[in-house]
Amino acid sequence: MVECDASTLDEVFHALSDPTRRAMLRRLSTREHTVGELAEPFAMSLAAASKHVKTLERARLVRRTVRGRTHVCGLNPAPLAEANEWLRFYERFWSGRLDALEALLRAEDAAAGANMERKKKR
Repeated sequence: MVECDASTLDEVFHALSDPTRRAMLRRLSTREHTVGELAEPFAMSLAAASKHVKTLERARLVRRTVRGRTHVCGLNPAPLAEANEWLRFYERFWSGRLDALEALLRAEDAAAGANMERKKKR
């Protein structure tokens, strides 16, 4: 398993915990946007949008550049890849557990079917 810095991972999951920030990241996956463009679909102030962007920046999910008076944001996917790697460890764990459960249930179904066949023959 890839070891991620716990505080970095905490920041990523905190940033992803808000639906507005997730939607902002989705928009940034297509191209760069200004903070105003990111705020637009949510009917929020630039100050509120900027707070969301700062949270995304702390998690290193977004990089902001200033062009004159305009703040332009772009997606930095590397922290998402790290979080995905962390989650994949648990995906493998649960897949193995679910496979074992499926095998157990199939064995129980087969045993129950065999018992019913024996009872019919009596």
